[in-house]
Amino acid sequence: MANTDSLRYVEAQLNYLGPMTERPRYYAYVVGERSNMTYDPHTMRIHDMRPISSDMSLDTQGFALVEQRSAVQDFWDDDEVRRIYYPEAEQIIKQVTGASRVFIFDHLQRRRVTGLNDRAPGGPRQPATRVHVDHTDKSGPQRVRDLLPDEAEELLKGRVQVINLWRPLFSPLQDAPLAVCDSRTVVSDDLVPSDLVYKERVGETYSVRYNPGHQWYYVPEMRRDEALLLKIADTKTDIPARFMPHTSFTDPTTPADARPRESIEIRTLVFHPA
Repeated sequence: MANTDSLRYVEAQLNYLGPMTERPRYYAYVVGERSNMTYDPHTMRIHDMRPISSDMSLDTQGFALVEQRSAVQDFWDDDEVRRIYYPEAEQIIKQVTGASRVFIFDHLQRRRVTGLNDRAPGGPRQPATRVHVDHTDKSGPQRVRDLLPDEAEELLKGRVQVINLWRPLFSPLQDAPLAVCDSRTVVSDDLVPSDLVYKERVGETYSVRYNPGHQWYYVPEMRRDEALLLKIADTKTDIPARFMPHTSFTDPTTPADARPRESIEIRTLVFHPA
């Protein structure tokens, strides 16, 4: 594993899954019922990955830092994002992974607003504040069947990855940065299948139990021309990184007058031939 002894770090509270007597359930829309999850906060060291970023990879740690100067002028303009940023994202993901095809199925902008709950009507989506993985070994392939039903079974004969591309919308980002966990420090018992309930379907994510062996990283003062590739899921089984936990966190070194976080994530299915 990467030697973290010489790396600068901050200590911050991360919200792991607490004890549960039923299957965890989280609602992906505003509804009368509330999510049933309990939380188990732990203070963890989160290391500066910049000095060793060239040694990080999607298949080993589950994340990678890349430089990419986007031509997008306004990331809050969905049409511009689809017209300009989608092709940019496709190109960089193909370049890093060697994939034959990248299918972008979604994007999401976030802006932190103090005191606003996530999914509040009329408000922007808030940074995710619990440790999680967006897909599981079940829901990753299911997204292929949902989104590309005519091609799914043929595509699933090859390697399929779910990869997110995450970036801040201004420089430097100091507020609510993203923490990523070295997948080599995650064991299968840490990952708890959980329902993600939409109006029209029920998806599945992993909630994450606390493990003192987890090694966490972040990119201090991340710039608009930098992006993080996040391994969400992978059908290839003989690699260290298949599912990579991540979360936003409150950096104790953030200046009081720091601009609230704004970010965008692109969500993709990544295909390799059989």
